Amino acid sequence: MSKTLHQATFQFEGQTSAYHGKVRDMYRVGGGNIVAVVSDRISAFDVVMPKGIPYKGQVLNGIASHFLDAVEDIVPTWKKATPHSQVTIGYACEPIRLEMVIRGYLTGHAWRTYKTGTRILCGESMPEGMNEHDAFDEPIITPATKADEGHDEDISKTAILDRKIVSPELYDELERITRALFKRGTEMAAKQGLILVDTKYEFGLLNGELMLIDEIHTPDSSRYFISEGYAERQKSGVAQQQLSKEFVREWLMEHNFMGLEGQSTPDMPDEFIREITNRYINLYERVTGQEFVRFPLENLEQDIQDTVNNWIQEH
Repeated sequence: MSKTLHQATFQFEGQTSAYHGKVRDMYRVGGGNIVAVVSDRISAFDVVMPKGIPYKGQVLNGIASHFLDAVEDIVPTWKKATPHSQVTIGYACEPIRLEMVIRGYLTGHAWRTYKTGTRILCGESMPEGMNEHDAFDEPIITPATKADEGHDEDISKTAILDRKIVSPELYDELERITRALFKRGTEMAAKQGLILVDTKYEFGLLNGELMLIDEIHTPDSSRYFISEGYAERQKSGVAQQQLSKEFVREWLMEHNFMGLEGQSTPDMPDEFIREITNRYINLYERVTGQEFVRFPLENLEQDIQDTVNNWIQEH
């Protein structure tokens, strides 16, 4: 397989700290900047798979950059520059330990919860009589606590306020912006013949100002359906055509893995890894309406090191 950026530790000029997440590695450098290196790791059920996916980091970084630029009028974003196809540099914000998950359709985790007979998710009611992939009358917000390690956990607005994770005023603002971002993402997706099914947003504070941080509307954080034929497929009970990494989760479940204790990650064959790469690139082109340009994978780590250091020196 092609070279991937799976496990790499960089030391940039003026670096003061490093944090290695499931997919992104965050480096704090002088001047209040964060360097986000988007790896080719892929996670499912909050577990990082042993093999990387060629070009995945480039896809995620490109989509996130595209959408961060598109929502600057809604909320300030952390992004300053994307000097390399797998790097975004931005403001070092104080993260809010929540994921603001918003769902327009009964899909994925919401459907798996619904199938058990549960009709309340994170304090939000889900109507009786719904089928998988049906649209909610209004999108529901189902937050999750942001875990440094292990699984993020569903949490209700009431619990968020009881635990004083954020103030009532700040939470109301998080909800307002989440809905505005989802509306913008939905409109942009529709222009590309897609349905934005669900997604999540993360926020931070910079000198008391609310900022949108991390990725946005990527296949790792979002799910898309193909618009054409959605209603017909739903009416006939045929599976929806998805652009997301749900197919990876489904493959893992077929191979008896759901991230549960005692389960081992199955080995992904090269053919399946190539399929994942192709699906990610297809999603990039479908979502952004732009052709995906493959940045060479040779000397990838050195290219990132040199490019970031040059940016730091110039700024």
